[in-house]
Amino acid sequence: MNTQTLPLSGIKILDFSRLLPGPWATQMLAELGAEVIKVEEPITGDPSRHSYPRYKQNSVYFHATNGSKKSITLDLRKQNGQEVARRLIETCDVVVESFRPGLMSKLGLDYEVASKLNPKVIYCSISGFGKTGSLSHVAGHDLVIQSMTGLMGCSPDGKATVPGMQSADFAGSLYCVIAIQAALAQRSKTGVGCDIDLSMYDSLFNMCLIPLSSTFAKSAGYSGEPRMESFGGNPRYSIYQSKDGKSIAITLLEFKIWKEFCTKINRLDLVFQDESPADRLSTHGEKGIIYRKALQEYFSQYTWKEIMDHMVLTGIAIAPVCSPQDAFELDHVKERGGINWINHPDEGRIPHLVNPLARAGLAIQNHEPAPLLGQDSEEILKSIGYSEKEIQRLTNHE
Repeated sequence: MNTQTLPLSGIKILDFSRLLPGPWATQMLAELGAEVIKVEEPITGDPSRHSYPRYKQNSVYFHATNGSKKSITLDLRKQNGQEVARRLIETCDVVVESFRPGLMSKLGLDYEVASKLNPKVIYCSISGFGKTGSLSHVAGHDLVIQSMTGLMGCSPDGKATVPGMQSADFAGSLYCVIAIQAALAQRSKTGVGCDIDLSMYDSLFNMCLIPLSSTFAKSAGYSGEPRMESFGGNPRYSIYQSKDGKSIAITLLEFKIWKEFCTKINRLDLVFQDESPADRLSTHGEKGIIYRKALQEYFSQYTWKEIMDHMVLTGIAIAPVCSPQDAFELDHVKERGGINWINHPDEGRIPHLVNPLARAGLAIQNHEPAPLLGQDSEEILKSIGYSEKEIQRLTNHE
């Protein structure tokens, strides 16, 4: 793929963010063609470099969120580091940071300063709860944010469990990418930059239409019942156990599909013609008890593999619950090009997830390796006018 034809070719992004939301967002922007300069603390770098599990030197996590970037080390607590950062801001289209609200202001690197240096700059601050509001001072950890959106309070028994995915982190990342692309489009019309206060909480809360639907109805003076049930209370949208003790997920919601399934298992007694379109997303009341018992009896007759083979053959959405290893090895992932491999100078041959927009020619299919800590410092400093003597002093963090 010719990178010059990518949507964000020619856009330069200065990335102060660390851990997940910011880095994953800026990696996506790099996949869309942007040049991303990652600013890291000297010696330790992005804390995610040290997470588990690791390859030879850095973590899988770090490599999965920092491909195709350049790395410069700056001590932002020192005047020299702040001076370099300000020079970089002058040359960049976009700034992304994910520190606690107020820290960039203390460092003299907030939007107010950045916009004076570069009136066209798009400045995106990612935080847990945003720059304003009574929770703005709370650290933006995913579990805390998920717990407060209503998403974790929907289980039939009312008991919350720790989720298996960092939904708040990824919601923040996605809205960051959307916001920056929208701001770039707006700037092309107005010539003016933008200050984006992006909250992970706001981002995930905005995605919680189904959890909040009954509350919406109640707030408007309606009962809100029965609620839209997609949290385990619907026996036709739930988890069962196979013959070999593995979990099976089923989504037999639509009446036509439910009838087709019941016909194939010779249980037409489970088909009730009075079912309405709205019933498919309910608990089904007394019928639900009958459904759940019959479905568990059926799935206990078959192994995980037999059920997988049946799904591929029939197209009915009954699927084994895959472990991460199972998902990695799925033929469908290979056929859709979901994973590619790169040769890293330190780590060897390692896999990476492929941006799903690559198929449309909007993103790269193969990452450049994630950068070594500070590997591009000299090149970046030279590009903004520092002399060899100054570069030596700055890279030694004197």
